[in-house]
This record gives sequence, C-alpha cells and structure tokens, in this order.
Amino acid sequence: MADLSEGLVFAALAAALVYWLGYCWRDQPGPVGAVVKTVSTGLLAAMLWQFAGLPMFWTIALGMTLGAAGDWFLARRGEAAFLAGMAAFGAGHLAYAAGMLARSSAIGFDGQSVAEDIALAWLLALVLSTEVWLAPRTGALRWPVRAYVLLIGAMGVAVVLLPAAPGQWGLGLGAALFIASDLMLALRLFVVSDPARQRLLSLSLWPAYWLGQAVIGLSALAFWGMSGP
Repeated sequence: MADLSEGLVFAALAAALVYWLGYCWRDQPGPVGAVVKTVSTGLLAAMLWQFAGLPMFWTIALGMTLGAAGDWFLARRGEAAFLAGMAAFGAGHLAYAAGMLARSSAIGFDGQSVAEDIALAWLLALVLSTEVWLAPRTGALRWPVRAYVLLIGAMGVAVVLLPAAPGQWGLGLGAALFIASDLMLALRLFVVSDPARQRLLSLSLWPAYWLGQAVIGLSALAFWGMSGP
C-alpha cells in the first residue's frame, strides 16, 4: 500500500505542476486543463480512500473528493458551474471539519492556548471583514458567497481546536494555505480588475491551494496515527 500511496502522491504533484505551468493563469483552462486540475486532487483523494477504514477518516477522503469535484466545476464556464464548485468545496470543508472534530474528541481536547485564542479571534475578524470588502462586490452571488465564507471559517475553527498530536501543526498549515488560496480567489474574481494582477493572483493561489490540500491529507494520516504513504 505504501508504494501505491507514494505513487499517487507523486502523480498528483506532477499533475499539479502541469496545471500551474500550463493552465492556472488562463481565464478558461479548457477541457484538458480542467481534467489535469481535477486529476491533481483526485489522485490525492484516491490515496486517502485507502485508509477509509480508520475511524471517521472517510470524512477526510470525502473532503478531498469533494475538492476534486469543485476543481472540475470551477474550471468550467458559467454561473451554474461556479455555484456547483462552491457547493462542492463548502461540503468538503464541512467534511474536513467533522472528521477533525471527531478525531479530536477521540484523542481528547486539551484546552486553548493564547496562540489558539488569537487564531480564533483572527478567523472571526476575517469572516466579519468579508462583509466590508467582499460581499458588496458579489452581486447576485452574495448569499452563496456568504455561506461559503462561514463554511471555510468552520473548518478553520475545527483546526484551531485540534489537540496536541502528530499532524496537528501540519493540519494548521494546510488549512492556512487553503484559506489563503480562497482569499486570493475572492480577490481575483470580485475585487481585482487589472489583468496583470489577476494573473499574479492565479499563479499564487494555485500552489497555495494544492499544497494546502496535500498537506491536509498527509497530516490527517499522521493525526489518525498513521505514518503516511
């Protein structure tokens, strides 16, 4: 299983690099780009499903699978595809949060440190701030975007509440990268209009997103007591 898992991770990394170098900066990556994008996270999901027998670990595999579905939809044209992608990612955040909270409960919550309290305050401030700089610019998508902001905020809270255990800091890093990529995507879609700055955001958000997903998946294995692929 270890050889297969390592092969899937390296293949996923290769697909992610191809998408970054050849497609992520385009307004529309086209059918081939959409497939490459989806494969890069779909292979990570396939790796995680091998460990679905661990208690509640299927939620992490499901979260990654929903992320791959979201990648596919967001690479397609039209508002319907965008809404489907946002719904898939939102459900994925819920799956991640549910799995992390279940595993944290099994390990035993260990209380909050000052740093964790600061992180929670930062998350709350970030969620509230979107009402100022994001929501007014989203037009008819205002309520779906608001719902998505709350869902990724919920995942962030679940990460902050993780007890001290192997994989804890990796999950925190992965979630931070994921949230950063969502912030850059929001700026790219709704705030920034300059084409050069949009391109820079696209080139920055893709590695943040994919690395965030990969780090979450691999760190979750450690948090569930596995040594990883």
